[in-house]
Amino acid sequence: MLSLDYIRNNKDKVIEAAKNKGREIDLNKIIALDDQRRKLIQQTQILREERNKAGKSKPSPQVIERGKKIKEELKKLEDQLVICNQQLNNLLSYVPNVPLPEVPIGKDASENKEIKKWGDLPKFDFKPKSHIELGEKLDLIDLERGAKVSGFRGYFLKNQLATLHFALLFYVFNKLVKKGYTPLIAPAVIKGFAHFGCGQFPWSEQDVYKLNDDDAYLAGTAEQSVTPYYSGEILNEKDLPKKFVAFSPCFRKEAGAYGKDTKGLYRLHEFWKIEQVIIAKNDIEEARKLHEELQKNCEEILEDLKLPYRVLLMCTGDMGEPQIKKYDTETWMPSREAYGETMSNSIMGDFQTRRLKIKYRKKDNSTEYCFSLNNTALASPRILIAILENYQQKDGSISIPKVLVQLIGFKEIILKK
Repeated sequence: MLSLDYIRNNKDKVIEAAKNKGREIDLNKIIALDDQRRKLIQQTQILREERNKAGKSKPSPQVIERGKKIKEELKKLEDQLVICNQQLNNLLSYVPNVPLPEVPIGKDASENKEIKKWGDLPKFDFKPKSHIELGEKLDLIDLERGAKVSGFRGYFLKNQLATLHFALLFYVFNKLVKKGYTPLIAPAVIKGFAHFGCGQFPWSEQDVYKLNDDDAYLAGTAEQSVTPYYSGEILNEKDLPKKFVAFSPCFRKEAGAYGKDTKGLYRLHEFWKIEQVIIAKNDIEEARKLHEELQKNCEEILEDLKLPYRVLLMCTGDMGEPQIKKYDTETWMPSREAYGETMSNSIMGDFQTRRLKIKYRKKDNSTEYCFSLNNTALASPRILIAILENYQQKDGSISIPKVLVQLIGFKEIILKK
């Protein structure tokens, strides 16, 4: 959420940001409602002061009569103020965040900027198979029975791949704990305010699973449950930044993705993630440094796994509404003959923390809204696509990344006789 003062002082910048992110906003209506709100607040304050002053005088018939009228007028003004605030907050909830100057302006993914590549692409002296073919041949993936039991995009991970899946999650979780990140197992069932606070609502509400219970939704990522951890609280400046590594199951409808990546493990309704979340001071230079730290963490993971990747600086039209800067890290997937997104690293500024009312107390005793950042450390089973396909051998087996061998107790996956 952008502050009204910021919107008033940066009207052109906010309009341009919304345009570049492909969102329509009515800033004139917002400012008009804010003017109305301020006027109503002033009028109610004057009446309250008059009421308080009358309360100190002798209750004559005139004073009593005036008191009744003040009560009626206050009720009308307060009712108008409630309606005004509702309309204003609704419009404000659709105003996206303003990107940093270094973010490229563009309409879609084709205008993202590649800023780094790492690793050599595999060269096969045989025709490589897709993760679907490998999974079926080695009895590692069952998509047919997954769809039967779970429905569209359902799946089973089997045998050594199920073990590999857990080993990956544990390896990454442990790696970040050793770096000083606080480990969390995050809830997958969260309230609506958490989705709103993180910016999932109102823009992407169609992708969220709503449960039958009142105010209960499934989280699409641990960011949506961990960022609200301190909602409504005031932290101490000396305790910042707060760094978390969180595991959670994740659920997404993928409402806008039908016909796209419908086969295999790339785009699923249910998956698991290790997420990095940071709550920091309201300092853009510190946020930039933390953003690079988060990026370094995820790149180290891919380098540990010896998986080729590239990093993109996302353009305005492909970065999402709450972000002010975003990197996507994509890992090479041979069957796609392209890189596929595996990590997403964002600076949110104080956009989420304003919605969630997360502040910190500074040394001078004043308070300010925190900054929030987040980045995927691992998303599985999507990362399994890259491992299966990059590590496949000519004889049909799959080698295991060396860093995981000790965890799982085998060096390769072979066809069982």
